[in-house]
This record gives sequence, C-alpha cells and structure tokens, in this order.
Amino acid sequence: MGKRNRSVAIRLSMLAVCAGLVWAQEPPFYADKSNLLVYTDTSGHSHPIGSPADWVHRREHIVKSMQLVMGPLPDSSARVPADPQILEESDMPGLVRRKMTIAVEKGDRLPFYLMIPKKLKDKAPAMLCLHQTIAIGKDEPAGLGTDKAKQYALELAERGYITLTPDYPGFGEYKVDVYAMGYASATMKGIWNHMRCVDYLQSLPEVDPERIGVIGHSLGGHNSLFVSAFDTRLKVAVTSCGFCSFGKYYGGDLTGWTHKGYMPRIAEVYGKDPKKMPFDFSEVLAAIAPRAVFISAPLRDSNFDVNGVHECLEAAKPVFGLLNASEKLTAIHPNTEHDFSNEAREAAYAFVDSELKPK
Repeated sequence: MGKRNRSVAIRLSMLAVCAGLVWAQEPPFYADKSNLLVYTDTSGHSHPIGSPADWVHRREHIVKSMQLVMGPLPDSSARVPADPQILEESDMPGLVRRKMTIAVEKGDRLPFYLMIPKKLKDKAPAMLCLHQTIAIGKDEPAGLGTDKAKQYALELAERGYITLTPDYPGFGEYKVDVYAMGYASATMKGIWNHMRCVDYLQSLPEVDPERIGVIGHSLGGHNSLFVSAFDTRLKVAVTSCGFCSFGKYYGGDLTGWTHKGYMPRIAEVYGKDPKKMPFDFSEVLAAIAPRAVFISAPLRDSNFDVNGVHECLEAAKPVFGLLNASEKLTAIHPNTEHDFSNEAREAAYAFVDSELKPK
C-alpha cells in the first residue's frame, strides 16, 4: 500500500471509531445499494459524499447493516489469550507445516494449519487462507486434499508467505454449534475466528504485522470479503467465485444463503427478498477500500452470476476513486466454471505480491 493510500486508511479507521461512538441507533436502510456516494444522517436527511470524511458515515452504516443480518461482532471482552498448541509438525521441502489450535474465545479452540517457509531472512508477509465448502475444511488449502487448484495456502507458503488456514464452523475438525454459543450466524462466528487468526499472525516474530492479507475460494471467497470489511489490518483480499449481487444470485432466490452454515436471518427476518436486505456485496467491496481487492469471477460460474459481479464492481469503483485507490480494485473473468484455475491463481498471487512484498 502506498504512503498516500496508507494515510487515507489510517484516517478512515480513526474516523470510523468516532462515527461508531455517536451512531448508536439502527443504521438507515438504503434501497439503492448501487449508489454508494450518498449517506443518510441521524435526522433522515440524505447527503452527497464528496470526501473521505463523508464516506466514513456510509461505511459505518454498511458494517452495522451487515450485523443486522449476521448478528453483532463480539466486542474486545471476548478476546482471550491465544494459548497456541502444536498438535503435529511436518518437515516439508522448503517449509514447515504445523497443525495447531488457538483459543478464539472462552471455551472454544480453533484448529488450523500454519505453514512457515524455511530460511526466512526478514519478517515475512502472511496470508490467511480460507477454504471452500468441502468436508475436509482446512486440509484442502494446506495441500492435503486432491484438488490441486485449491491448495493456495501451500502454494503461497512455497512463494515465501507464512500462511494460516483454519476450519470454518462445521467443517474439518471444527464441529461446533455456533447458535448454542450465542451467535446469530455461522458467518459472524467465522468473521470473529478469522480476526483472531489475524491476532495470532501479528503475534508471531516471523510475521510482518503490517503485511497480512486473506484469500479464499467460494465459501472462502465471500468470507475473505466479510472479514476484510470488519478487520482493517488485512491489506489485501482475494476472492475467487465468492459473490454476486443478491438480486442476481439464482435469480434473486436467496435460499442458499439462509441455512445454518450462513445467515438464517436472511429467511427469518428478510423473507429471502433481495430488496429487503440491509446490505449487498457492492457495499462489502466498498467497505474494504482503500485496501486492495482482487476478484476472480469466471464467466461460467453457475453459483455467482458474472453480471451480478459486474453490478457490484461498478457500484464500488467510485468509492475506490474517492479514496485515491482506483488501482486497488481489480477483477479478472476466466472462461471457466466455478473454479480457481491456474491462470486465476497466478494472477491473484502476482497481485498479492504487488501489495505485500517490497517493491
């Protein structure tokens, strides 16, 4: 991230904290989620957004609107000492892979793989690597599955990154009932766990705490965006086959988003109606600005309509422009189905290198 964009990001973070202190009530509802350069004040009056300071108001509304659907993000009191425990260690060509757990909140330990390249000369960049919908969970990005196209944690570690790939609730070895724990969605539990993974990465002496990003495919693709909207420590987000506008998702049928692995409130509160949803992915993308976002949206993805991806991109672009970060929002459209092709991964890794490795 350049000095100018870093300065904008710092100012936005500080302004967002101030905005959060004064905006206690429910955020306003924005019917048009493609018009992001406008915000509504506490009196219900609309205002054009012409500066980063103005944008803070709308960004705060986006993050609060996401929580209407996902449930509230736990506050800092939920943080407990990580208490890292190594369960297994494998010596591999060029790197060490550790199977570990950390405490993410009281009474809950998250399993993950940590991969550390050998012969590091300086503090290294790190990537949080989030898996797709697959029973083995974290094993796939870590190189223990059969699909070579999804082994991005291993591939990034081979490129010099420290990588951490956790299980999402209900996958791999992480069989937890997030609703019994008080969460309103598995999505929010995932966000919290992923933020705790960033905490742990920042604590490692081998990691440069200012050079951390996130990558994911499908389930991991939208989770990479969700956590980035909440955690400004993530400097780059890569999403493969991860989203489209809710209105273009299976013709507006949001059933796929409503089961217990995602956000049940989409059905229970909002009737699976895209027009009633408090947020859309155009806003999630914009909430990440001015940090970097790389999107791989295949032309033949049957899950996420590429036209709905274009809608979100076009809506988010003016916000990246406002924050002097137009070059930070990049999308490619491989002529493939719901996959993370070799071509797409190589383009994604090059983009991540441009953001996290010294020029």
